[in-house]
Amino acid sequence: MSHNTIALNQQRQPLQHLESVWLFGYGSLIYKADFPYLQCKPACIYGWQRRFWQGSHDHRGTPEAPGRVVTLVAADGARCVGMAYQVTPETFEHLDHREKNGYLRFFTELHWLDGFGQEVGVVYVASADNAAYLGPASEADIAAHIAKSQGPSGTNSDYLLQLAQALRMLSEQDEHVFAIEQALLLQLEQR
Repeated sequence: MSHNTIALNQQRQPLQHLESVWLFGYGSLIYKADFPYLQCKPACIYGWQRRFWQGSHDHRGTPEAPGRVVTLVAADGARCVGMAYQVTPETFEHLDHREKNGYLRFFTELHWLDGFGQEVGVVYVASADNAAYLGPASEADIAAHIAKSQGPSGTNSDYLLQLAQALRMLSEQDEHVFAIEQALLLQLEQR
């Protein structure tokens, strides 16, 4: 599958018939809501874990030297915390462009972190069959990759550090993200 998924998302999952849609963000969407929304609240989804296994050719890297950003991978018993935004269907024109690098939209059940309810929402997931997928590596190797990557949206290091800070603000302990953050900070100190 191509890493530009704009047309595929719009064809597979038209949303114009809906009044509003909940969007679940688990990466930069947690801390960078560059779109209008009706409301937002902390949420989680079950059966998925956040992993720095997706290449970024368009934001935190280039086609010649992609950065590494997060995607979700299925994992029994896992829980992934993020932010949910209630948006109008028109907002997906911007979001589909922002998340075009291999991510497909799926509906999933969102659970509010305050424990009061749930809602069906949309999440973008980049699976192993897209052209930008980089796959697993050790935390040290991922950190080294992130340390040298940069793209039109800034450094890959900034993406990782902002995500780690946003997760702390949500009181979320994500061992994968925090291990890569620690490895990155050690590498940056040694420069």
